[in-house]
Amino acid sequence: MPIIKILPHPEYCPNGAEVSATPGTSICEALLENHIPIEHACDMSCACTTCHVIVREGLSTLNEMDENEEDLLDRAWGLEPNSRLSCQAFLAQSDLVVEIPKYSVNHAKENH
Repeated sequence: MPIIKILPHPEYCPNGAEVSATPGTSICEALLENHIPIEHACDMSCACTTCHVIVREGLSTLNEMDENEEDLLDRAWGLEPNSRLSCQAFLAQSDLVVEIPKYSVNHAKENH
């Protein structure tokens, strides 16, 4: 089973973590199943950007991004070339390193 290494995040995963997940599972599902409470305001229906992650290692092993995900990611806070919506990024057989951005669109709205 692939291992997902989550880099430290001040709120969701202060010390970082490593979790294993079944291939075919989304990154979002894998984190939630392992008690890492990543935001997912649209219940993983690819309708928001709150579950945005940055894939630091293993991006090429994930499924291809579809047009809907690409369009939504344009609105994500802290977008990088290796950004994905974790609810749409499905694991293959390879390990990943992911970073949960410090802020999401929801955080930005709440703080302004």
